[in-house]
Amino acid sequence: MNQRLFYSLVFAALGALFFIPFLGGVRLFDWDEINFAECSREMVVLGDYLRVHVDFKPFYEKPPFFFWFQSAMMNLFGTNEFAARLPNAICGVITLVYLYNLGAKLHGHRFGLLWSLAYLGSVTPHLYFRSGIIDPFFNLFIFAGLVNLIFASWKREGMASNLLIPRGVWAYVFIGGLVLGMGIITKGPVAYLVVCMVLGVYWLLSRFRWFITPIQFLAYSLAATLVSVLWYGLETYQHGPTFIREFLIYNFRLFKQPDAGHAGFPGYHFVILLVGCFPASIFGIRAFGQLFIERNYQREFRRWMLILFWVVLILFSIVQSKIVHYSSLCYFPLTYLAALTLIQLEEYKIQLNNWLKAGLIIVGGVYVLATITLPILAHRMDLVKSVADQDAFTQANLDAKINWTGWEVLPGVWLLIILILTLRWFNQREVSRAIFTLFGGMAVFITLTLWFFIGRIEGISQDAAMRFFERAQGQDVYVSTYGYRSYGPFFYTQKPAVKNPNYYDMNWLLRGKIDKDVWFIKKNTELHTPLDSLSDIQKTGEENGFVFYRRRAK
Repeated sequence: MNQRLFYSLVFAALGALFFIPFLGGVRLFDWDEINFAECSREMVVLGDYLRVHVDFKPFYEKPPFFFWFQSAMMNLFGTNEFAARLPNAICGVITLVYLYNLGAKLHGHRFGLLWSLAYLGSVTPHLYFRSGIIDPFFNLFIFAGLVNLIFASWKREGMASNLLIPRGVWAYVFIGGLVLGMGIITKGPVAYLVVCMVLGVYWLLSRFRWFITPIQFLAYSLAATLVSVLWYGLETYQHGPTFIREFLIYNFRLFKQPDAGHAGFPGYHFVILLVGCFPASIFGIRAFGQLFIERNYQREFRRWMLILFWVVLILFSIVQSKIVHYSSLCYFPLTYLAALTLIQLEEYKIQLNNWLKAGLIIVGGVYVLATITLPILAHRMDLVKSVADQDAFTQANLDAKINWTGWEVLPGVWLLIILILTLRWFNQREVSRAIFTLFGGMAVFITLTLWFFIGRIEGISQDAAMRFFERAQGQDVYVSTYGYRSYGPFFYTQKPAVKNPNYYDMNWLLRGKIDKDVWFIKKNTELHTPLDSLSDIQKTGEENGFVFYRRRAK
């Protein structure tokens, strides 16, 4: 077995080991995870895999590729959290193997190891492969599509050997376009927009040098269009231009104004990447400066990664809706830059300066402090409630009965030990040991933190509501939220297809001649609503900020 195949299998095994176990150990989270899982569940229920639905109405916010994958897993493993999150775990395995092989191709075996390890051992890149959101596949398709076009330009200009890029120019052009087309049917044309912006910036910085010909770019675009039009074209043919029109309106609204609850300050994504992509972010910062890079194509790839990083970061800093995963495409260039720093530290071309040490201590210390302090504060909930938001809903959330054992401090203690060992071995110039301890230890820390915390976080934030929805499973009732938005009433009631269109009319649910009982849920911040004043609606309970009601059919 050759070296590259062996380590590809090693990273595949590591990905499976870290990403797959316990995927179904906690409920999906509102909104995105439940939203996407519900779209996939309704594909299975309706037997309609060409059109996306939510609440059994057409859903115009996302194309279907990710839902196809999720629904396939639901057909295999049932409609549950494990099936909803498994596609991204598989994506994680593919990504680790891909980064190892790409890194080995560009800089050698050792670099491939470090790049893949940096991705595995950084917080948000790791976490996304254990989630049920769309972005991991979307980002991988964009990145692979761009890399193939970079290789096409190198082949055209004779920048790298045939051993490095064995295929012809047109092969890379068409493969890159086809992969990018997969990104377009995963989350939309923004995949093409990002790549075009990166190409445009590179072209400008290269003083208008044609690194690929206009004909090759057109072929690349046509290949991407060919894949995407297989669905977009069919959707338009069957249902008219409604999807495209509504999809564009939705995305323009996200760009122009914050989506509900998703506002943020201009530097939001800078902070998210610095803290969320720790510890790769600390080492990645060093690679923005001067490095000792020998080959022209390696310097060019670093240049491409810097452009990709800044294009994505600036673009989504301008977008008014601020959501963590909007800047997640930056994980690829940021971990690549981190690997550049790490390989040069190993080769003693640069040193771990005091700024890098300070970054590890400060950002790592935030994680240590948070994971040690939170379990301690959980036993002083009166203190927590005094400094938390004083609205009734937040205060009631904090009244949730959660069993904190004290063992929850273990992830923080583990990370503290990892940081101490890492800094010690860096100081002793045992660089390789320090790097593998840090990133391997971080992968374990992330896993331990999920084990100890994620179920308790879910218990505080949404458990009462989800249990209310689960009680409706198998019962012939309508379930509806009042005054707030949630996808829980669809997925966690295992809602059947809607037969009575009056269900979508809130006034009918409240006052109309209903054909079966209606269960309502609201937050306790909504006071003096029709639920509280209409005589035939009875309050049935209240828990952790959620209030439950029932209206009986007569």
